[in-house]
Amino acid sequence: MVPAKIKLLHIIKSLGRGGAEMLLPETLKVHDSTRFEFHYIYFLPWKDQMVRAIQTSGGVVTCFPANNNIRLILHYRALIWYVRQNKIDLIHCHLPWAGLVGRVIYKLTGTPVLYTEHNKQERYHWVTRLLNRLTFSWQTAAIAVSGDVAESIKKNISVHVPVVEILNGVNTNSFQRDKLKGTEVRNQLNVPQNGIVVGTVAVFRFQKRLKEWLEVFSIAAAVNDNLYGIIVGDGPLKEEIVAHRKHLGLDHKVFMPGLQSEVRPWLSAMDIYLMTSVFEGLPIALLEAMSMECAICTTDAGGIKEVIRIDVDGMMVKVDEWDTLPDIINTLAKYPAKLQQLKTNARNRAMEKFSITTMTRSLEEVYKRFAKS
Repeated sequence: MVPAKIKLLHIIKSLGRGGAEMLLPETLKVHDSTRFEFHYIYFLPWKDQMVRAIQTSGGVVTCFPANNNIRLILHYRALIWYVRQNKIDLIHCHLPWAGLVGRVIYKLTGTPVLYTEHNKQERYHWVTRLLNRLTFSWQTAAIAVSGDVAESIKKNISVHVPVVEILNGVNTNSFQRDKLKGTEVRNQLNVPQNGIVVGTVAVFRFQKRLKEWLEVFSIAAAVNDNLYGIIVGDGPLKEEIVAHRKHLGLDHKVFMPGLQSEVRPWLSAMDIYLMTSVFEGLPIALLEAMSMECAICTTDAGGIKEVIRIDVDGMMVKVDEWDTLPDIINTLAKYPAKLQQLKTNARNRAMEKFSITTMTRSLEEVYKRFAKS
């Protein structure tokens, strides 16, 4: 007899272009569809860039509109109805407020709930930290995206549930450098054939330190006029970042194309992927850049230090030493053989240790372990 499919419901605040959100369609592509049926609920209808990709891969997507976190929580009755109506065997929540509503459902119905923690507790607002501390035991298990995140959970929360470490992954088959697309982007931006493109993909939030990113680029470009910058993304600090770009005189050197539903052409145009973050979980954009053969120059924020081996897969400095990154960029620009070696090694590292298939198989084992029998 063929075993019944495990019906799993993902709950997440939005389905925009954040790292956690982007993992959902990527993992769905490689999940075992003979063993699992996937449902998705989100709450911010204007952040829906991942909806079509999920539906195309067979996921069932529903939006319960909520314009603030309180309204999100108040949807718990509708969520309980959905769980019962669709005979959901397991709920998987992502990010704190979705995690909180999932824990309420667990408390009221006993439906098994998993929560993936994408960040360190110390980096959350005190209200979020308090709610996590008070409700963390109202779930079946937690998943940490890096050892750094797992350690933070154990340090800051009295944990009475299992904490499983599953590192984020990237679809290395989809994220492959496309030289033609990269050339098209470079031509569009009038980057010369021998120009060195330094880029990043980020939500414009304070933890990404994009003002510092611009300062790193400015210092490096003052020495090497052959450097060009690309910052793909958008977010609450956009006006501040744009103003700082103008202040540094980089309007014609650093291109900001905004939020892009397809980042692969932009990554294909980049030679060096630069990150100046003050904290991270384990950033999906970094893994995508590695898979796309970008040489990595980064701070050692959060789980990044578990990915990059210095001078092997990329170049990495301590978080408070971000101002040393210009010298590294200019050294790589000066020695193209070294630059190419880091590009190749980054791709190999992503394929060997951080593939989406490895991540997905680990998730499936956790799902089988904790799903309602």
